[in-house]
Amino acid sequence: MNKKKLILTIVTVFLFLILILLTYLLFHKLVMKKSFEDDALSFSIKNENPIFAIDKIILFSGCDAKNKSLSYTNFTLENLYQYTDMAFFIKSLSDEKNSENTLKKLVLSNIKYNSSPSCGEIQLYYKNINNFSKSDILEENLINNKLNFEITSDDEANLDKPILYNNLANPIVLSYVNSNIKTDYTITDTSSPITYDGSLLKKCNVSLESLACNLSFDIYITNYLDQEFKCSISVDIPLNLDDKSIYDGSITLKKDTNLIFYRYK
Repeated sequence: MNKKKLILTIVTVFLFLILILLTYLLFHKLVMKKSFEDDALSFSIKNENPIFAIDKIILFSGCDAKNKSLSYTNFTLENLYQYTDMAFFIKSLSDEKNSENTLKKLVLSNIKYNSSPSCGEIQLYYKNINNFSKSDILEENLINNKLNFEITSDDEANLDKPILYNNLANPIVLSYVNSNIKTDYTITDTSSPITYDGSLLKKCNVSLESLACNLSFDIYITNYLDQEFKCSISVDIPLNLDDKSIYDGSITLKKDTNLIFYRYK
């Protein structure tokens, strides 16, 4: 009898512990579900009336090179590089100017190359809007991991460095550069004029497929209410359009967009 009682007691305790465990798991699930629903509701309320959006993107793809030697019969390239300048126009979705839609801080981060060219060396730079579509590259504007913009309300600012007007008057301008696609490369066919543009890619037998690239990054905005917003960007480097390619010299792509900055804090 004592043995049977002991077994019964052990079974009872075991079942009781299982019941406690199941009760805890059920309660935890309900709490997590409630927390998730609250977070989702909060996110939805925050973003009922978006404050900022990117409404236009302009992309310009070109090519240039440094020449090492030049003669009547051939010339040698030291560095053939392809570049794409990108302008992202941020706007306020309200005509009223207030603390809610005025920039206090803007950071670009989480730069990723989701697909990379099979030749060359790729880097990303900040660029002065006044130099958009020009092939000049300023090494001091190289972006490492992230870019913090200075925000100003001055009437005129030196846009050689990363500066944005707090009323969104100027776009974010970046320059993607794929350098050393060809180096110490001699072109012997000089029967036609040498032009320092995308036609060099064709002369140097560089396929457009080998230059294909997709990059992405996040833009974070803080306004004067200390609310925080985020927009994720993905860009395919344009090398072809419907009736034109970079082989023809250069291409420009203008895109009307509605990329919303979602408030997360």
